[in-house]
Amino acid sequence: MNVDQALSLLKEEGYKFTGKREQMLSVFAEEKRYLSAKEILAALQADYPNVSFDTVYRNLSLFEEMEILEVTELDGERRFRFHCSTDHHHHHLICLDCGKTKQVHACPMEWISGRNDEEFEVTGHKFEVYGYCAMCSDNKSVTS
Repeated sequence: MNVDQALSLLKEEGYKFTGKREQMLSVFAEEKRYLSAKEILAALQADYPNVSFDTVYRNLSLFEEMEILEVTELDGERRFRFHCSTDHHHHHLICLDCGKTKQVHACPMEWISGRNDEEFEVTGHKFEVYGYCAMCSDNKSVTS
């Protein structure tokens, strides 16, 4: 997903184009990592000093509902990033410091599917691995 694709999708679904929405989406395009609503609010405040947390969160929820953004939870807080552009099934490694992600193409469901209980129908799954990217890990070593 990118800004133009997201704005086109919003337009197709009848949502208004606003500068705030475009700027929110631009932040995700620039950062390429999971971001909290607080980080998005901070990024908008230079151009929109009166923007509220509710406005930011409402738009993030809309973007999630429209599958423009993916969501995860880190440290008890919802974090968002652009929905992956790839159509193939994958999961993510997520850095706990900077929020950057890396795709993982292996899926534990392949193992689980072969052992699936016939009394349980799987309708979806999510697999994320948390840790520290090389840069953040190096920074931790230097500060320790």
